[in-house]
Amino acid sequence: MLKNAQTVQPASHSQPVVSAGSVIGQVSSVLAVIVLLILACGWLARRLGFAPKAVSGQALKVSASVQVGQRERVVIVDTQDARLVLGVTAQQVTHLHTLPPLAPEDAAAPPAPQDFRQLLNTLVKRPGKTQ
Repeated sequence: MLKNAQTVQPASHSQPVVSAGSVIGQVSSVLAVIVLLILACGWLARRLGFAPKAVSGQALKVSASVQVGQRERVVIVDTQDARLVLGVTAQQVTHLHTLPPLAPEDAAAPPAPQDFRQLLNTLVKRPGKTQ
Protein backbone atom coordinates (compact mmCIF):
# COMPACT_ATOMS: atom_id res chain seq x y z
CA MET A 1 0.00 0.00 0.00
CA LEU A 2 1.72 3.16 1.11
CA LYS A 3 5.41 2.93 1.45
CA ASN A 4 5.98 6.01 3.54
CA ALA A 5 2.99 5.53 5.78
CA GLN A 6 3.72 6.27 9.33
CA THR A 7 1.93 4.51 12.02
CA VAL A 8 -0.09 6.93 14.04
CA GLN A 9 -0.09 6.22 17.69
CA PRO A 10 -2.68 7.78 19.90
CA ALA A 11 -1.29 10.65 21.92
CA SER A 12 -1.07 9.63 25.50
CA HIS A 13 -1.92 12.49 27.78
CA SER A 14 0.22 12.18 30.84
CA GLN A 15 -1.79 13.48 33.76
CA PRO A 16 0.10 14.35 36.90
CA VAL A 17 -0.44 11.81 39.61
CA VAL A 18 -1.93 13.46 42.68
CA SER A 19 -1.86 11.53 45.88
CA ALA A 20 -4.88 11.52 48.17
CA GLY A 21 -2.70 12.59 51.08
CA SER A 22 -1.66 15.83 49.42
CA VAL A 23 -5.26 16.71 48.51
CA ILE A 24 -6.44 16.03 52.07
CA GLY A 25 -3.54 18.08 53.40
CA GLN A 26 -4.40 21.03 51.19
CA VAL A 27 -8.10 20.92 52.03
CA SER A 28 -7.47 20.63 55.77
CA SER A 29 -4.97 23.49 55.74
CA VAL A 30 -7.42 25.75 53.89
CA LEU A 31 -10.16 24.77 56.34
CA ALA A 32 -7.89 25.54 59.29
CA VAL A 33 -7.11 28.97 57.84
CA ILE A 34 -10.83 29.69 57.40
CA VAL A 35 -11.63 28.64 60.98
CA LEU A 36 -8.80 30.80 62.32
CA LEU A 37 -10.06 33.73 60.24
CA ILE A 38 -13.58 33.34 61.68
CA LEU A 39 -12.20 33.18 65.24
CA ALA A 40 -10.03 36.25 64.63
CA CYS A 41 -13.03 38.19 63.28
CA GLY A 42 -15.09 37.23 66.35
CA TRP A 43 -12.32 38.30 68.69
CA LEU A 44 -11.92 41.59 66.83
CA ALA A 45 -15.67 42.27 66.88
CA ARG A 46 -15.76 41.67 70.64
CA ARG A 47 -12.71 43.87 71.20
CA LEU A 48 -14.17 46.75 69.19
CA GLY A 49 -17.56 46.53 70.89
CA PHE A 50 -19.65 45.16 68.01
CA ALA A 51 -20.67 42.04 69.94
CA PRO A 52 -23.54 42.40 72.45
CA LYS A 53 -22.58 42.66 76.07
CA ALA A 54 -23.48 39.72 78.29
CA VAL A 55 -26.16 40.55 80.84
CA SER A 56 -25.32 39.44 84.35
CA GLY A 57 -27.65 36.86 85.81
CA GLN A 58 -28.59 39.20 88.68
CA ALA A 59 -29.80 42.10 86.53
CA LEU A 60 -32.73 40.28 84.87
CA LYS A 61 -34.25 36.95 85.75
CA VAL A 62 -37.29 35.26 84.20
CA SER A 63 -39.14 33.83 87.19
CA ALA A 64 -42.25 32.51 85.40
CA SER A 65 -43.47 32.01 81.87
CA VAL A 66 -46.79 30.80 80.46
CA GLN A 67 -47.59 30.15 76.82
CA VAL A 68 -50.98 31.66 75.89
CA GLY A 69 -50.94 31.05 72.15
CA GLN A 70 -48.95 29.65 69.27
CA ARG A 71 -46.21 32.27 69.65
CA GLU A 72 -47.45 34.38 72.55
CA ARG A 73 -46.25 34.18 76.14
CA VAL A 74 -46.81 36.00 79.41
CA VAL A 75 -43.52 36.34 81.28
CA ILE A 76 -42.67 37.61 84.77
CA VAL A 77 -39.23 39.19 84.84
CA ASP A 78 -37.52 40.06 88.13
CA THR A 79 -35.34 43.18 88.24
CA GLN A 80 -33.71 44.94 91.18
CA ASP A 81 -36.56 47.42 91.64
CA ALA A 82 -39.67 45.56 90.47
CA ARG A 83 -41.21 42.49 88.90
CA LEU A 84 -42.51 43.09 85.40
CA VAL A 85 -45.35 41.19 83.79
CA LEU A 86 -44.67 41.22 80.05
CA GLY A 87 -46.60 40.00 77.04
CA VAL A 88 -44.17 38.60 74.49
CA THR A 89 -45.01 37.91 70.85
CA ALA A 90 -42.87 37.30 67.79
CA GLN A 91 -43.01 41.00 66.90
CA GLN A 92 -43.08 42.88 70.20
CA VAL A 93 -42.86 42.91 73.97
CA THR A 94 -45.67 44.67 75.84
CA HIS A 95 -45.57 45.80 79.47
CA LEU A 96 -48.73 44.48 81.13
CA HIS A 97 -48.22 45.17 84.83
CA THR A 98 -45.60 46.04 87.48
CA LEU A 99 -45.47 44.04 90.71
CA PRO A 100 -43.52 44.96 93.85
CA PRO A 101 -40.14 43.26 94.18
CA LEU A 102 -39.94 40.03 96.14
CA ALA A 103 -38.51 40.18 99.62
CA PRO A 104 -35.54 37.84 100.10
CA GLU A 105 -37.50 35.60 102.47
CA ASP A 106 -40.41 35.42 99.99
CA ALA A 107 -38.21 34.18 97.20
CA ALA A 108 -38.71 30.48 96.77
CA ALA A 109 -35.59 28.39 96.93
CA PRO A 110 -34.86 26.48 93.75
CA PRO A 111 -36.00 22.88 93.94
CA ALA A 112 -33.35 20.32 94.78
CA PRO A 113 -32.06 18.57 91.67
CA GLN A 114 -33.48 15.11 91.11
CA ASP A 115 -31.18 12.19 91.01
CA PHE A 116 -30.71 10.44 87.69
CA ARG A 117 -33.01 7.55 88.55
CA GLN A 118 -35.97 9.81 89.36
CA LEU A 119 -35.37 11.91 86.28
CA LEU A 120 -35.20 8.85 84.03
CA ASN A 121 -38.40 7.44 85.56
CA THR A 122 -40.31 10.66 84.89
CA LEU A 123 -39.07 10.76 81.31
CA VAL A 124 -39.88 7.11 80.63
CA LYS A 125 -43.35 7.14 82.19
CA ARG A 126 -46.17 7.47 79.70
CA PRO A 127 -49.69 8.62 80.52
CA GLY A 128 -51.88 5.66 81.43
CA LYS A 129 -48.96 3.29 81.94
CA THR A 130 -48.45 1.88 85.41
CA GLN A 131 -45.23 0.41 86.69
